Amino acid sequence: MATRWGICSAGKISHDFMVALKTLPATDHQAVAVASRDSSRARDFAERHHIPKSYGSYVELANDPNVDIVYVGTINTQHLKVALLMLEAGKNVLCEKPMGMNVREVRKMMCTARDYNRFLMEGLWTRFFPVSNRIRCLLSQNNVGEIKMVRAEFGTWMLGTPRLVEKELGGGVLLDIGCYCLQFVCMVFNGEKPDSIHATGFLTEKGVDETVTIILKYSRKRMAMVTVTMATQLPNQAIISGTRGTITVPGYMWCPTSLVVNGDVEEFPLPTPHQPLNFINSTGLRYEAEEVRQCLQKGLKECPQLTLADSELIISILDEARQQVGVEYSQDTA
Repeated sequence: MATRWGICSAGKISHDFMVALKTLPATDHQAVAVASRDSSRARDFAERHHIPKSYGSYVELANDPNVDIVYVGTINTQHLKVALLMLEAGKNVLCEKPMGMNVREVRKMMCTARDYNRFLMEGLWTRFFPVSNRIRCLLSQNNVGEIKMVRAEFGTWMLGTPRLVEKELGGGVLLDIGCYCLQFVCMVFNGEKPDSIHATGFLTEKGVDETVTIILKYSRKRMAMVTVTMATQLPNQAIISGTRGTITVPGYMWCPTSLVVNGDVEEFPLPTPHQPLNFINSTGLRYEAEEVRQCLQKGLKECPQLTLADSELIISILDEARQQVGVEYSQDTA
């Protein structure tokens, strides 16, 4: 039986999620409903993606008995409210990254999922790409020896994007793309908490983080360095340096299709989209969708490859970095 998806929000990322879903067998994945606060947008989205039901409110989607899991693709500031609505209605939830605005929100979602015995996962799609699977395999085999340094960077010009620059929309480079770099570091170090976190950076005139570098120190003289910016283009690569070699994700580290292991290139091409995409390599969203299906079929309430503890650790590091560079949201004092 197909996993029946409800799509919450008819925005750009939800469109790309639907395009990715169509690269998977229809016998395994089916979108049965979409909801938007604008009923006409929901209808247009449903028509474009051949979804049988559309709703003009999120409550209607929460009450649809034919939905197995809801993909929450709303803006960051709405994640907590919408995810709680779905969980309390008995729905499983895949919540787009960042799961919450801060660790308090993430913990609230975690507790609610456990109270209602429902599956919850953060949509950090990078964790499920074939490249990420290959990296975990190489690390488990001690392919490059003991890891001593991890570097990850992600930068592109986004100062003209409202959701990035407006604080009330959850703006800031850390929440938007910093989570990709930090999830990479946390994956390499297998969920270990850093001994110390040091962040420095610059804010925009509107008071959100524009450029940030984070230094993470771990036990046994291991270190990670993360740099993110929305003010300029960076090479956007990630490098794992061990005592016996190097693993490099050479570009698009958040949606990778290649890997360089001690100089040898490995390619992992993505399926071709059947409709234009809003974001690069978005058919890679198929991997997290299939992971969700596998978890649900096994009766799991969280994903072993991206646990709720992983999401809690990532957001806690983001919180500390934000505090150090001087960014505070209204949600931090709620």
